[in-house]
Amino acid sequence: MRSEGGKTSIVKYLLAASLALFATGAAFAQDYPARPLRLIVPWPPGGGADVIARVIFQKVGDSIGQQVIVDNRGGASTIIGMDIVAKAAPDGYTLGFPTSNLTVNPALFSKLPFDAARDLAPVMLTVNGLYILSVHPSLPVKSVSELIALAKASPGKLNASIAGAGTPTHLGLEQFKAMAGISIAAINYKGAAPAATGLLSGETQLMFVSAPTVLTQVQAGKLRAIAVMGAKRSSALPDLPTIAESGLDGYAVSEWYGVVAPAGTRAAHVDRVNAEIRKVLALPEVKDRLVVLGAEIVASTPQEFGAFLKADIAKWGRLVKDAGIKVE
Repeated sequence: MRSEGGKTSIVKYLLAASLALFATGAAFAQDYPARPLRLIVPWPPGGGADVIARVIFQKVGDSIGQQVIVDNRGGASTIIGMDIVAKAAPDGYTLGFPTSNLTVNPALFSKLPFDAARDLAPVMLTVNGLYILSVHPSLPVKSVSELIALAKASPGKLNASIAGAGTPTHLGLEQFKAMAGISIAAINYKGAAPAATGLLSGETQLMFVSAPTVLTQVQAGKLRAIAVMGAKRSSALPDLPTIAESGLDGYAVSEWYGVVAPAGTRAAHVDRVNAEIRKVLALPEVKDRLVVLGAEIVASTPQEFGAFLKADIAKWGRLVKDAGIKVE
């Protein structure tokens, strides 16, 4: 039989071991980061994701005392960039900046090189973004109803820029066409910025696009915004009606921007990054800049973002299946 003294020794040992583990974890958290971080943005430079990532992570770098290097790896509906994150060492020094494509892609592509739920660790849902319907100023329309009327009068003659097959804006275009009963050709570009360039040059006549990509051109009169794509009006563009209130009841497409790490990244590192982003999103100058870009701050916990990703994958799976959308 073990003596009471022996039991006391075991308890003391276990307590000491627990404290040692806690101290080790605290040390990891305090020492991290000890070198620059790499942020994979799975879009080319100049698009909405790139703009918002830089607004947030320039300040994060200032806060942690280490540079955050933005690495644009666009292509394949964000699959290329997110695959790099999924296969990176889980040391806390590689992060990803996914958008809605992360949860749309499993419904569109039968074979993906990574599993979003298994291979990525959620860090934070940072902001919800704003999509708008923008047209070239030479197009004689100033409202959704006028655009639909023009498309019906000239079937097959309008072209729309899309930032990649299967992107949320592409799905938004397809939903718009189906609900309005019109024909518009989708012209595929490698990212939002090249797609916007196509619209600016007149190669296409309209575009469903993230607001930060084209706001400067809209404000300069080089493009005309005629509606927002979300369920409600935006405080950044309060005079723009939603597509739903313009006649397509029930239409709504929105964007989100998050942060992930490779699966297996230490919880202490994930929590540290989450805390630093949360501090940055509370800064007045960052909040003001994001409002101008049409972004609504969320600042979730890692657990909340994980639950959101699971629900969003299921939602898009149902929508894509019901709509019969396929990407070749």
